[in-house]
Amino acid sequence: MSNRTATIQRATRETRVEAALDLDGTGQASISTRLGFLDHMLTALATHARIDIELECTGDLEVDDHHTIEDCAIVLGAAVLEAIGQKRGIRRFASAYAPLDESLARVVVDISGRPFAGINLDLKRDAIGAVSCENIGHFFSSFAMAARLTLHVDVLRGENDHHRAEAAFKALALALREAVVVDAGCDVIPSTKGLL
Repeated sequence: MSNRTATIQRATRETRVEAALDLDGTGQASISTRLGFLDHMLTALATHARIDIELECTGDLEVDDHHTIEDCAIVLGAAVLEAIGQKRGIRRFASAYAPLDESLARVVVDISGRPFAGINLDLKRDAIGAVSCENIGHFFSSFAMAARLTLHVDVLRGENDHHRAEAAFKALALALREAVVVDAGCDVIPSTKGLL
């Protein structure tokens, strides 16, 4: 198998993000966004996807959390897209459920080359830690656009917003882990078009 890694940097007037990613890692994470809850979610994503992620972000948190969350999602999505490469032999489609206590999330992913995000988290609080709940859904959408994948995220039940959000990140991790697997001996692009 080829080396499925990527290093991406993004610098704007609002943020500076650097990330390194290994799709075939063991789930090692070194995350620093200066937003504790986002660090927690990205660590869960790396751990359960078994993708090694190093990410450092310095953002304009004196404004709010929006630019930091959006740009981290863009950089991670771009890194996933680059690391997947030509998509030969990948499984492409995957779905996963993840519970966290009373919460249950479902994620369906298609590494399609056609970005779309359908996100239903139904969070009730304004914020979890220093992360605005509206920006959690925005993370998933921005990630899907940058990774050029189709993503459906639905939290099916749950009372605690921390649990609901974390279940969604863990379900994404599990689905992504399955979708990027390269089947042994398969060297075709999984599409009737011959192109993704």
